[in-house]
Parts: sequence; C-alpha cells; structure tokens
Amino acid sequence: MPQNNLKYLLILVLFSGILTAQKPLKPNAVSIYNQIQKLNFLGSVLYIAAHPDDENTRLISYFANQTKAQTAYLSLTRGDGGQNLIGAQLRESLGVIRTQELLEARKIDGGEQYFSRANDFGYSKNPTETLAIWNQQQVTADVVWAIRKFQPDIIINRFDHRTPGTTHGHHTSSAILSTQGFALAKDPTAYPEQLQFVSPWQTKRQFFNTSWWFYGSHEKFAAADKTNMTAIQTGVYYANLGKSNQEIAACSRSSHQSQGFGTTGSRGEDTEYLELINGTPAKDKNSIFEGINTRWDRVKGGKPIGALLTKIIGRYDFNNPAASIPDLLKIYKKIQDLEDTHWKAIKTKELKTILAGCSGLYLEAVSLTPEANPGSLISLQLEAINRSKTTLKLLSVTSQPDNKTTPINAALSFNKDTIIPLNLQLPPTLDYTQPYWLKEKATVGMYVVSDQKKIGVPDIIREVTVLFNIQINNTIIPFERTVVYKYNDNVKGEKYQYLDIVPEVTTSMVDKVSLFCNNQSKSVAVKIKAGRDSIQGNLTLDLPKDWTVTPAAIAFELLKKGAEQTAHFMVTPPSQPTEVYAKSSVTIGTQKYSKEQITIAYEHIAKQQLLPDAEAKFIRLDLKINQQKIAYIMGAGDEVPQSLTQMGYAVSLLTPEEISPEKLTAFDVVITGIRAYNTLPELATKQSILLDFVQSGKNMLVQYNTPTAIDLAPYPLHISRDRVTDETAEVHFLAPNHPVLNYPNKITAQDFKGWKQEQGLYYPDQFDASYTAIVSSADPGESPKKGALLIAPYGKGYYSYTGLSFFRELPEGVSGAYRLLANIISLKNPATNPTQEPKKTNHEATKN
Repeated sequence: MPQNNLKYLLILVLFSGILTAQKPLKPNAVSIYNQIQKLNFLGSVLYIAAHPDDENTRLISYFANQTKAQTAYLSLTRGDGGQNLIGAQLRESLGVIRTQELLEARKIDGGEQYFSRANDFGYSKNPTETLAIWNQQQVTADVVWAIRKFQPDIIINRFDHRTPGTTHGHHTSSAILSTQGFALAKDPTAYPEQLQFVSPWQTKRQFFNTSWWFYGSHEKFAAADKTNMTAIQTGVYYANLGKSNQEIAACSRSSHQSQGFGTTGSRGEDTEYLELINGTPAKDKNSIFEGINTRWDRVKGGKPIGALLTKIIGRYDFNNPAASIPDLLKIYKKIQDLEDTHWKAIKTKELKTILAGCSGLYLEAVSLTPEANPGSLISLQLEAINRSKTTLKLLSVTSQPDNKTTPINAALSFNKDTIIPLNLQLPPTLDYTQPYWLKEKATVGMYVVSDQKKIGVPDIIREVTVLFNIQINNTIIPFERTVVYKYNDNVKGEKYQYLDIVPEVTTSMVDKVSLFCNNQSKSVAVKIKAGRDSIQGNLTLDLPKDWTVTPAAIAFELLKKGAEQTAHFMVTPPSQPTEVYAKSSVTIGTQKYSKEQITIAYEHIAKQQLLPDAEAKFIRLDLKINQQKIAYIMGAGDEVPQSLTQMGYAVSLLTPEEISPEKLTAFDVVITGIRAYNTLPELATKQSILLDFVQSGKNMLVQYNTPTAIDLAPYPLHISRDRVTDETAEVHFLAPNHPVLNYPNKITAQDFKGWKQEQGLYYPDQFDASYTAIVSSADPGESPKKGALLIAPYGKGYYSYTGLSFFRELPEGVSGAYRLLANIISLKNPATNPTQEPKKTNHEATKN
C-alpha cells in the first residue's frame, strides 16, 4: 500500500474505532444477519448539532438500522457547561461523563460518535457571542475535518442556520458551521494541512431536520409549505429485533442520565421532516439517497463483492451462521485488494466483526491488575475459543505498545477454551490514561489538541492492546482487543473495566478551595496515593513567597499499591487579600510527580480516570460570618455544602424524609440545592414545615429551580427562563441599604468581578411586592433582569430565592460569591409589627 494511503487508513481506523463497552459483544444470529445487510450498503449520513442530547436518536436509529447507512453524530461540544443530575461533577468532569453517555447511546442506536474541539462554556443567547468565544476558524476546521474523514453522502443539521437568537447560540452556531463546512470540505485550498491525511469531499445534499417546534406549534407546522421537505417515516417495526425504531431511540436517549433524559419508547407511525438547504434536489422526495450510488459498484472492483453479498444474504442460515464463512472469506480477500482506502477500512472492520460472530470466535485480553505504571511488566491472560465447526488456528499474538509478537500455533478446536498467559512490558514513555483533550490547558472556548490525527476522536485513546492473528480456513485475519480488567462482583456478577496506566504516585488537595479570613495559620490537608508497591519520597506544597508553609517537606512511605496517607501543612497567609494556586507534588529520587487522580465511576458508563495538576485555590479573603447552623437539602448535585464548611459554618445534609419541626429546631438556616424542587418531588410535601421554620424567625435560601408548578415560596413568584450569561455584565444595586448588601460584609461591584461561566439562570420574571429585588444586570442588548436575588421577610424570618450561580462560583473560589452568600445566611428580621394585619401568603392559603 502506498505510504500516504497507509497513513490515511490508520487515521481513519483511529477516528472511527470507538471502543466497545468493556464487556465483550456476544452477537446472536439476528444481529449478525443485520451486520451482513449493512456490509452491503455503501452510503453515509452525518448528523450535526452542538451538545450531547441535541441529536435526533429516531433519525440516527432509522438510518443505521433501517437504511443500513454509516450514520454518525458530530457533537461540536462534549456538554461541559451544563448541569449534572447524578453527581457533583461539573465542567471538564461533566464533559467526560456526557462523552461516555453519548458513546453508550450510539452503541444502542447503531451510530458512531464524533466531536470538535469546542468547549461548552455555558448558555449563549446568540451565535455572535458563541463564535466570539469559540475559535471560529478552528471549529470550522474541525467540521471540515470530520466531513472529509467520514465522507458523508448526506449531512443533516439539527438546527436552523437562518434564525439566530431563537435558540441557544451554540445550536445556531452548529448549523452555521455545518453549512460552511458543506462548502469548504470540497475546496482544496481550505485547510490544506488536512490533505496529507484526507482528500477534499463533496457531500451530495444537506438538510435541516425541522419540526413543529421550530414553527411554534403543531398547527402552524401543519399549515406550513412542505414543498422543499422530505418526509421520513421513522415509525418502523423491526420484526427480527422485536422493537420499534422509537423504542430503540428512546433507549438511546435514556443514556443521557446526567441530564435526566430518561424517555419512554413509543410505537406506531412516526414522521420526521428534512428541509433541503444545500445540494442537488432529489427527484424522488421520499429518498434522500436518490441518485447516490450506495451499491458496491460505487468503488472500483466492488461489483463482485456486492453480487456475492447478495447471495450470502439470500442463503443466510439463522441456525448456522458459520455456513456463510467461506463466502465471507472470499469477500475479505476482495476488499483487501480495493484501491478505495475509505470504504476498505470501514468494510474490513465490519467484516471482521461478522466473521467473529459467525464462527462464535471469542477473544479476550485480561490484565490481572486494574492499573499499571509506565515501564512496568504486566501479566495478561488471553482467551480464545472457536464455537463453530470452521477450522480456526491461533497463529500468534502481537502485544502493543511493546510491539512484541509471540508465536502460539494452536488449533482452536470446536468449543475448547484456550487460555494463554502473556507478559507485556510497558515502555517507560507510555502516556498515562486520560482524556486526550484534557492533557493541554484549555481556553474558555476551546480544548487544545495539537495532534491533527486525534481531533474528533470520541474517546480516550488506549494504547495497550493485543492483536490475535487468526487463520480461518486458509486466510489470516488480525483481530484487535483492548486490554481490560475483569473481576466478579458477588451481587452483579462479571464486571469489566479498562486497564488504566497511572503515575507511580498521585496527590490531591483535600479542599479545592481554602479560605483564609484572617492572618492566622491554617492546617491544609494533602492526600498521597500510591500507584505501585513500596513508595517513599517527600511531599511538598508550593506557594508564592508571601505565603508561609511549614514544614518545607514531609517524608512518607506507602507499602502497598492503592494505599493512601494524608499529610498536613501549616499555611500562613499574607496580610492583604489575594488569590493564588497551591500545588502539591511528590519527589522520588530525581522524579517529580504532580498529578491528581480523579475517578468517575457510574454504572451506566465506562469508568474514567482524569489526571489534572494537583492544585487548589488559596484565598486570603476579607470575609465575616456569623456562626449559623445550616441544614442543606441536596438537589441535582453541587459542591456548595463543602464551600459552606470552608467558610466556617456547621453544615448538615438533610433528605426530605428527615425534615420535621423537631429536626429543624437545631438549625438557623435551611438552604436547598440547585433544582431541589425539580429533582425531589417529596420536598413539596415538606413545604409547610419549611415555611413554618422561616415564620418562627429562621432563614431559608432556595437556589435556582427550573419552571415548576410547585409553590416553593411564601409569596407568589414565577420562575422564567431569564438568565444573564455574560459573567462580566455590570451589576446594579437596586436596594443599596438592604442588610444583605451591608451585613456582615459590605458588598460592592468588586464582589461581582471574576465570576465564571454565567451570573445566573432561571430568574423569576414576576414576583409579589413582598419581595425586594436586590440586584439587576443584563446581557448586551437586553433589558435588565431583576430576579437574580429576591428577599422577603416572612413572619419573624427571611425567605430568599436566588438564581445567581453560587453552585459554579463557590467551587471556583470566587471571593465575592462567598461574601454575598454569608450575608444572605446572616439575614435577621426584627419581629413584625403586631398591629399590622399580616398579608395572606401562598403558605397560609394552602393551609386554609
């Protein structure tokens, strides 16, 4: 093969080789038959949008399973800027979770998954703002790169490029960049640096996946002119699967657990509409592939392959899939002779999966340890079994990254398991396992990926693999398996995870933000974790010279891999307010280790490892608090309780079931976490108790909720979708003399400097006169929003509602957010005037 073609083939495989679930696939006769049908279709569809969850899983499932097309979703971002309904992870960690959720979704609906380098920086109201924060040139290049590599016949946009400002700015931007990519991908003068790996590509047609939502109502859409639209009947029932297309799509969408998108499947007729926006109109409007050759004869030398595949499909034996192997091997040889490297790579990968399925060939490479260090020797157990009467022989295995071939020459007799031990030497230069897009420091709008070949690769790139060289009849075929770790759970049975390459030692600052409210020294805890046996070295904490750290170093010894030890430094801050980053590191001999190991483990996704720098933010802060005892009711998940503890408060977590008048007597303040009323339906049943708590002279703070019918406040307020996305927007004080701006901390405009991602979200736009609106601000070109912080006296206490993004600002160490929150917590209401008739409230109306 020519060198440039080989280089292209390797990157295509890298780009399209989404790692399967850790648990090996075990296909049945029906799924193998469907794979053979897909092998006989040479057409492709690329769906493009902005975020995880934007994709239309009904269309993806339809094209992948009914049409049998190569179908992929290009999400420009990894969803880093959203909220998390299953845990406290935000930003990069949330992006890792949502990446894995998309990969799980594609395994269900049959599509593939790709990304650009765009960083989801949070909600944006228009594409002008979005493209000013993203690097427009780079994201456009990534879209062109994806089109040139995937070579779609059809591109479908989720959003309309012609209607900026009507939806999330990221949404419209994805459509704008997709339409630009459609034109640029074919131009050899556009991004010529890509052409050493790919060729210019002309997509045949581009559509906008419209629906009633874009028209405002079902009635308006029913009356719309559909002359330029293609109607796709996606309500297909797959008899050999026993599922409707909508049921598959619902299972796929339900993979987005961090966003709470569990969806119930449906059955029956279902129609999707595609509006042609670029390319040649189809004569047959019922087929978006009309006029596009999707047969094997679209590639030189492919016609005999198509003819033989048609014969295989017609003669397929569901009771004996192995009967198809001789003809499939003929096809394998013919594919290897093709000049077209694009379809050669795709169809070779598909055919190898089919051959393994037909022969019942099970191959597995299992590490005896879940983690290993660069330079270490790991023990593997290889398994190979042939569960068909076909003649199979395991000739050799080639391990990577040591590139060592070990001869085996073992016949794989019918249903006899072959177990082979193998030692694999890892090179000392082997990269640690981590998301490749997080290795270099990102900007607000972009991840940095220096290697062109890696751009768009959806998952972590795992380098420890084993290639099984199998002879089937007289044809030698290599089957690659990623090395995994396998164990038995007494409740859940067989469990898999990938082998992770880890540092010999990692450290982590126990508190990611440390507050110093005066000049006094404070103990700072640093955790050390061993990545191998017998670790000893010195731990140091690095800070600027005006901070004092004692001792200068702490010696430690950890005997067993996985063992942990916590060390404490005494840190004295400077006298003046300042913000710095402290870095912890370990020195072993001449080697320095300065990474933190973060593990993300949820049942619905593959276990993930992140290795950021081990650091924390230290803040010498002018902060005054009173010693209130706080009950915190977690909602969708946030890190506010830890921040409150850092501030010096005594914090207890309460569940709705624990809320009672007796329980609340121990507390001065109740705070509900983000979206608590949305995610905890039982909380509404405790509302009377909570408002009685306020009425008795206590304090309650409710953080943002999305619009809900629940009466979550003592006086009427209507939660809207208003937000201020510009974190630098000027804040105006509407009630400058209100205690919340003056006690115990004097709040000024400086306290709203340095906020991250957004000022706030889901502000009330209508509220009772009992509330005092404290601040207002606005995004450029918009009217001021006054619902960011509303405070109302209620009985002897105070009720506060805020959409300000404390859940983002506190973990980021934003000084002003701490000071303002301390003031809200410190609110005290003098006894109400007994001669004044109290105003009837939502609470009292409910009780009456």
